[in-house]
Amino acid sequence: MDAYIDADGLKTSYVKAGSGFPVVLFHGAAPGASAQVNWQLNIEPLAAAGFTVYAYDQAGFGRTDNPADLAIEYRVTHAKAFIDALKLDRYHVVGNSVGGYIAARLALEDSRVGKFVTTTSGTLAPKGSSESQALGQKHSDELREYAPSLENMRALTLGTLFRKELVTEELVRARHEMSIGKNQEAAQLRRGVKPPRPLFNELANLKTKTLLLWGAQDRGVSVERGILLFQLIPNAEFHLFDQCAHWVQWDHADRFNCLVTDFLKS
Repeated sequence: MDAYIDADGLKTSYVKAGSGFPVVLFHGAAPGASAQVNWQLNIEPLAAAGFTVYAYDQAGFGRTDNPADLAIEYRVTHAKAFIDALKLDRYHVVGNSVGGYIAARLALEDSRVGKFVTTTSGTLAPKGSSESQALGQKHSDELREYAPSLENMRALTLGTLFRKELVTEELVRARHEMSIGKNQEAAQLRRGVKPPRPLFNELANLKTKTLLLWGAQDRGVSVERGILLFQLIPNAEFHLFDQCAHWVQWDHADRFNCLVTDFLKS
């Protein structure tokens, strides 16, 4: 069901499905990111596997209000407020892209977090070699240059996903709709905010079991960076998918849902 809740004074949109141990899903930050778009193929399967799934629109994304502060640091604050508003005693965190950074912060800072899962996350992973950094910079520039139109969103989504048949008119329209209006305003203002503090020195303290899911054909974040991240986290598992770009949870939805379910239940 779709619902709204007040989190730190912001009207916050979220989807709730299923019953069981709570799992909170954190979407990324590319144009058109939202709970419904990023997690469309995962919410119901994870709910059917026996979890209460909460997928919410972060501050300045989807149908959630735009905040005064558009930095990622504030999105961490808002995430904590959202979880407090839901009154969760224990919960697992699953991040996608930049959402992986927010999920990692919660795993580090909130003792209620059970397990931590993330897909490819350039914000969380070490910078890697000069080749990896050049790849990341090129991708950041592409995202920054996005101007809302169906044509541009189709091109962007063909880069997000490896499996071209998944880039349907329905997905392109839904993602485009989430990239216009107040979300476009927020995206433009986010360009000027300072990046979040790196977590490289803190990840050794991660007490939660961790699952990293990486796409071999990610256009922005290299496999090298995923392995560097894996090496920083104790008790981690690393799964690398071939024929997979930035959204593992779309390109390999069935396998993603299976792996995440098994990991969270083990």
